[in-house]
Amino acid sequence: MVAALVGSVMLSAPASAVAGVPPIELEAEDAVLAGGAGVNDNHLGFSGTGFVDGFVMDHTGTASATFTLDVPEAGEYGLNLRYANGLGSDMTLSQVVVHDGAAEDRQVTLPSAVGASWSTWFVHQEVVSLEAGEQTVVYRFDADDTGNVNLDAVALTTVGDLSTPGGGATVPGTEPGSGPDTRYDDVADVLRTTAPRAGQPYEAEAAFTANGATVGTEGVDLAAPRARVVVAVDAAKAGDQTVTFRYRNTTGADQDAVLAVDGQPVGRLVLAPRERWGDVAVTLPLRAGLGSVELRRTVADQGDVPDRGAPTPSGLEIDRVTLQRGEAFADRGAVTPATTYEAEHGRTTGEVLAPSREFRTVAAEASGRQAVTLDRTGEHVEWTLTEPANALVLRASVPDSTDGTGQDGSLGVYAGGRKVADVDVTSRYSHVYGGYPYGNDPTQGGAQRFFDETRVLLPRELKAGTTLRLVRDSDSADLPYTVDLVETEVAPAPLTAPPGFVDVRDHGATDDSSTDSSTATSTDDTAAFVAAVAAAREAGTGVWVPPGRFTLTDRVRVHDVTVRGAGPWYSVVAGRDGKGGFYAQGSGVTIADLMVDGDVRYRDDARFDAALEGSFGQGSLVQNVWISHTKVGLWADTGTDGLYALGLRVRDTFADGVHLHGRVADTRVEHTTVRNTGDDAMAMWSSGGAVTRSSFVRSTVTSPLLGNGAAIYGGDSNRVSGLVVRDMLTAAAGVAVSTRFNPVPFSGTTVVEDSTLIRTGGWEPNWSTSFGGIWVFADTSHITTPVVIRGTEILDSTYEGLLVSGSHWVNDLRVSDTRIERTGSYGVAARLGGDHRFSDVRVSGVTTQPDGDHHLWGTVHDEGGNYGLLEDAPATCSVEAGTLTVGTTTLTTVRVTNTGTEPLSGWELAWYGRPGDVATAGVGATVAQDGTRVTASGGTALRPGRSTSFVVLGTTHVPGLGVGPAFDTATLDGLACGVTRP
Repeated sequence: MVAALVGSVMLSAPASAVAGVPPIELEAEDAVLAGGAGVNDNHLGFSGTGFVDGFVMDHTGTASATFTLDVPEAGEYGLNLRYANGLGSDMTLSQVVVHDGAAEDRQVTLPSAVGASWSTWFVHQEVVSLEAGEQTVVYRFDADDTGNVNLDAVALTTVGDLSTPGGGATVPGTEPGSGPDTRYDDVADVLRTTAPRAGQPYEAEAAFTANGATVGTEGVDLAAPRARVVVAVDAAKAGDQTVTFRYRNTTGADQDAVLAVDGQPVGRLVLAPRERWGDVAVTLPLRAGLGSVELRRTVADQGDVPDRGAPTPSGLEIDRVTLQRGEAFADRGAVTPATTYEAEHGRTTGEVLAPSREFRTVAAEASGRQAVTLDRTGEHVEWTLTEPANALVLRASVPDSTDGTGQDGSLGVYAGGRKVADVDVTSRYSHVYGGYPYGNDPTQGGAQRFFDETRVLLPRELKAGTTLRLVRDSDSADLPYTVDLVETEVAPAPLTAPPGFVDVRDHGATDDSSTDSSTATSTDDTAAFVAAVAAAREAGTGVWVPPGRFTLTDRVRVHDVTVRGAGPWYSVVAGRDGKGGFYAQGSGVTIADLMVDGDVRYRDDARFDAALEGSFGQGSLVQNVWISHTKVGLWADTGTDGLYALGLRVRDTFADGVHLHGRVADTRVEHTTVRNTGDDAMAMWSSGGAVTRSSFVRSTVTSPLLGNGAAIYGGDSNRVSGLVVRDMLTAAAGVAVSTRFNPVPFSGTTVVEDSTLIRTGGWEPNWSTSFGGIWVFADTSHITTPVVIRGTEILDSTYEGLLVSGSHWVNDLRVSDTRIERTGSYGVAARLGGDHRFSDVRVSGVTTQPDGDHHLWGTVHDEGGNYGLLEDAPATCSVEAGTLTVGTTTLTTVRVTNTGTEPLSGWELAWYGRPGDVATAGVGATVAQDGTRVTASGGTALRPGRSTSFVVLGTTHVPGLGVGPAFDTATLDGLACGVTRP
């Protein structure tokens, strides 16, 4: 397929068309490149040795490619540009022709096509009148252009000739990796059924669905030929167990689907006819903790039917999956194998840093806004393990070297008073300087990004109740060590290779686990991985990455293949010099059970690699992958249609953690933890094409250093659900719904629901303005379709709780069942026109501004229950509280009385303690602490006029003796309570 646009004559003098002159072709990679434009080869179908990219937003006004043409004779020519535009909509560049110092420029429109990917190439022609001799042609990304195209080659030819320059396939759907994922089509073994068993149910309607599966009121209909449903499960223990599927089959005939566990097919499940809901069960091997169970229809299931097209009701529906021994998921936040221990909540002989939210301070970047510094030999911080552990992750900071290359140190790990390991601490991957995008030159000043994470496997499993201590001991380098947190877990035994998988070592990969990267260069295993991928695709199996550390110096292209490791504690794919990762080039990509540990040390979007990037097509899965020290964790690009990312750990990236970019559909990221990113932790950006029906679900975000916790920039019917977002720093909201960066405008309903945002929002120094915990921003276009915010807690915001702003309108904002507690400025600031509907919104603890607690512009609809926002809050509670301090031990007694008229079931009391106070346990209530915020919850109803009492046991870093007030203010279920001393 080609696209042509005939332009006007560029020079004023009339010219006749030149005929009979052979075309002159020039490769883009041979042009003079500037301003961020660079050579790449990560797509298919280009001519020559590569193509030119970099015409992206960050290079607006600078990116260019300059060609020099030797024009044989004066006259009118066709100037052809071969380019790729996978965004699905028209984009523009500026074309400038220079001759004898005179320049003529025009903006050229470069169309796309339905189904086009970045491996689809178009030829566009402009008619130009040229003088004989040397002339310069420049393609430039000017400020009024939209850019975002790749350039392959140019040709000077006769007018109307679109045959040159040539290259690979240009028709959408003809390049390798396009079309459906067919990897499961040959699965033939029928699974043996067993008796159904009761257990933990997981509803299919709440699961991941894609490729034509439709969610109904009772179940998921597997109508389409490639429909799939993937259910996240949490097995209580590893091993075989009964898994029961509740289904309905009204077709009158047996139906079947391929059943897969953790992305590996195990056989076909036959589902007999049933007019009513019934059960069928099989025995499956499950790993302990988070995993996935998938049902997928294939062409073989349904006879000779087309792969695509409008589905008709199939009569086969799945209602739920039940594990005989499973655990329920929490309503919000990711399920992880790790237990987190904050340094400021431990026992320490070091210095506890005071809380801070000031940009470029160490404490502000710490989880909970506090950390502990150990700057003398013998100082320690310790905790009592609440769960067994044989593996440890440390988030800590040491100073940078004067040249920015970093310093290395270590802390001793002690269990029960005996040293069991050392854990490394380094500043090689921390400390950046200057202004955005923040380089690695200390002379620029303005240091930030202080923390980095390291990990260690312990020689034995430690029991719950063990005292775990980190010590700056005699083996530690002479550096101050600031500890933010540790995470401990029981790392499972290494997984084994599936039958028939191709081992990368068989193609020359070398384990560099014992190589000291500070003194020796690791072996380059890129060619071995490429060969293993090719062999696995040829054999129809997969690639096995065994335990070890293997180094990539480039991206490995993948489609129609599985890459699997022994687990992220064992199989490590390392980068070098900012390079290395996996690049998806189409459907059927599974990457699972490994770590990608990059070697990025500062942000350079043009030169450095993401861990996982590309177009994942249909049927793809990323599961149980640990990512650190890369440009981006996961970047899913245009053409991705049904990617499920489950159980990712994304750490210490220099740009986004997870990003869905352009024409991405039905993609879900779930049970993912993201920490210490250099830009948005999780983002959907409808750049050039709409992100559609995609979601971030049950995930946890901590300490993005720039950008938002989660952001939806335009798009159709996208959702954020069940997130926990903590500790934003600068230019950041907890969740942003925005038309910033000129996305495709919103359509459908955009939802932010059932999430908790704590200590979020931040200051944008370039704009001298603040961002709220949730920020709805109508920037480049109106937001005319519904934005729904419901079931969400916005707690301890640095500035506004909810901010609605921009130069356009937000016409249908709906906020319900939402709690805003303790803000640094306005509770709600809706500063633009449109309809804003509020129901059951409770606001308390607002820092009153000179003009009031809220800004409410536009048309406000009060739908009731808006206490502290549109009506005064009723007096529903009183609290008596006092704290006895003896040395470093505290005992707080609390009495809560329901002074309202309605019973309180499942009540929660919240307050903010002093910095340095730690709540360790509750008697008579369940107690939890996040930063300085403490909650106590009761499981029984509290009737009007009745009281309940409980005790909070704790410690303090401010020792004393005596009785004093426990806290000054508190909220009960989001409503303020009067607090007195007993």
